[in-house]
Amino acid sequence: MLSDALRLVVLLLFSGFAQAEILVGRIVGVADGDTLRLLDSANVQHRIRLAGIDAPERRQPFGNVSKQNLSNLAFGQTARADCYKRDRYERQICTVRVNGKDVGLAQLDAGLAWVYRRYVGELPPIQQQEYRSAEDRAAADRAGLWRNLDPVPPWEWRRAN
Repeated sequence: MLSDALRLVVLLLFSGFAQAEILVGRIVGVADGDTLRLLDSANVQHRIRLAGIDAPERRQPFGNVSKQNLSNLAFGQTARADCYKRDRYERQICTVRVNGKDVGLAQLDAGLAWVYRRYVGELPPIQQQEYRSAEDRAAADRAGLWRNLDPVPPWEWRRAN
């Protein structure tokens, strides 16, 4: 018989999997540098927020560049979205891959998003490390928004504006 502690661990593991959802479809819209729409095979649109990153807002420096880069990476392409929760705006929070490439990581590599410190801990440890390393490289290379001497993260910009 399982101990109470082991039973709890098993329950928590399986409850996490029950909430996970895998979506496959075509990217039909890009709202900004971290939000897109996926149309699945049942013609249902899903609003998706990329997990672990936060891109500049549209009116923020590099906001339009970030949106355009995500469009170049994903728009019109078939994508796989591994989703694990919904945010307060009912968007699904997902890691999105196009041709096997993590587009959130690509945004970080291009210097067009920040690691979203508040939520990155929800990602698997290896993905957290990849994201942090990509942001560090982009900052060191002064890529994208890191060309500015003191770029303002979107969570601070939203609070001020």
